[in-house]
Amino acid sequence: MVTMRVAQVSRRKGHFEIVERPIPEPGAGWVRIKVHACGICHSDAITKEGLLPGIQYPRVPGHEVAGVIDAVGSGVAGWEPGQRVGVGWNGGYCGYCDHCRRGEFFACVRGQITGVTYDGGYGEYLIAPASAVALMPAELPPVEAAPLMCAGLTTFNALRNSGARPGDVVAVLGLGGLGHLGIQYAAKMGFHTVGIARGKDKEPLARRLGAAVYIDSQAQDPAAELLKLGGAKVILATATSGEAMSAVQGGLAVNGTLLIVGAAESMQVSPLSLLMGCRSVKGWYSGTSIDSQDTLAFSVKTGIRPMNETYPLERIAEAYEHMMSGKARFRVVLTIGQ
Repeated sequence: MVTMRVAQVSRRKGHFEIVERPIPEPGAGWVRIKVHACGICHSDAITKEGLLPGIQYPRVPGHEVAGVIDAVGSGVAGWEPGQRVGVGWNGGYCGYCDHCRRGEFFACVRGQITGVTYDGGYGEYLIAPASAVALMPAELPPVEAAPLMCAGLTTFNALRNSGARPGDVVAVLGLGGLGHLGIQYAAKMGFHTVGIARGKDKEPLARRLGAAVYIDSQAQDPAAELLKLGGAKVILATATSGEAMSAVQGGLAVNGTLLIVGAAESMQVSPLSLLMGCRSVKGWYSGTSIDSQDTLAFSVKTGIRPMNETYPLERIAEAYEHMMSGKARFRVVLTIGQ
């Protein structure tokens, strides 16, 4: 029996275990991917801590996967062994439920989540539905591609669907794992990009990433500063602080949108501000496999890359804790096999 190494969680709130498992065979409509790199995302806590009902253990987390197809199941069209691919948070969709028929693939009632409803990329191989697979450009190394499958996809896809046009003021709240990519995408899309973070020390990085303006939310009122610029058409909220989100919404322009991709528990919203300026607060789902593919292609063309720290699979516990501590600069990636 041919085996592979995976890092699994055996129970809710369990510890990571490196174990040997049989290499799985892809069933009808599925492909098998030899994993080269897998990013560690804060959302992996859903599996580690059992934050969603119905998770079956043991489970292998990981939804920022970059690798190569090495086997395909029956009925798979358009994919073949040897193709460089990635798999993200959206673990596939059925294609025939009402949401899928309307093109709302992200809302598929039978949709799956990589590393949550089936085993993810913290291992040497994974199998995934063909609908979850994105083509990875040859110019993009797996370690750089992996975080783009979630952090990159989330910020890129939110911004391109935000309604903002080149030249509009677009602010990015937070300069962490999502925000450092959001600023790059906003700048490359032609927006007048504003970075908002805590502390003057983050300004050089924000400007290096493409921010034309930096607002230190510790020393300045971010909403007032945005209004000096005419107000923000879009504020992309990548921080996980509801307080920080509440503090910036007054800086929206008329018809502006506070676009939330950071998973804060709660925030305060001013109904009067929304009413008087036709403003809105909106969440944005990361995206499906074709959105991931677009993200990778745009990143290659514009030179956008994540800033990563890498760890081998054997150090998964250390790597995960480093990410969860908030000390990572800026994404943590497991290097697994190439």
